[in-house]
Amino acid sequence: MESIYGDHLPEMEQVMGEILEEISAVRAEMKEKYGSDPVEHCLSRIKSEDSMREKCRRRGLPETTESALVEIHDAIGIRVVCAFIDDVYTIRDRLKAMDGCETVEEKDYIRHAKPNGYRSLHLILRFRARYYAEIQIRTISMDTWAALEHHLKYKKNLSGSTDLIVAELKRCADELASTDMSMQTIRDMIRGDS
Repeated sequence: MESIYGDHLPEMEQVMGEILEEISAVRAEMKEKYGSDPVEHCLSRIKSEDSMREKCRRRGLPETTESALVEIHDAIGIRVVCAFIDDVYTIRDRLKAMDGCETVEEKDYIRHAKPNGYRSLHLILRFRARYYAEIQIRTISMDTWAALEHHLKYKKNLSGSTDLIVAELKRCADELASTDMSMQTIRDMIRGDS
């Protein structure tokens, strides 16, 4: 079976590499300037053939290269987990300013959290007028909450306690957001930014 990405995979890998290089450049500059790395970790992937085909089916799209590269915007996926809230926006600004990059969509779930408490910054960027990348940038505590919430979401037999669980998850998200703000304030005080 022919690849759903046609002959575009090498160029997609190159685009992903360029994004990761830009993130590395920001990390190096901030390490030099402040003595610490703003990124805790960074994950990247090109959506597998099976996942892309399944997503096309789920969205009622033909399983074609056109669907994979034009209709669906997360063939390239990157998650950047930062130490502090300000670092999230520093990484965002640098990625949006890359040569050949166009911002298609930005959703700021940090400043405007989802009702369940989810926080993260989501970008859809288009490179070379052709390749889309979905980039999620969040803090360590946001990433921890999202990972734990994901595990809990798939538990069955909640037996009527769903509302309480949703409320507790939201409370935990709010407490972690407050901690993020406090840690940011402490860092600003240490650096003399406030």
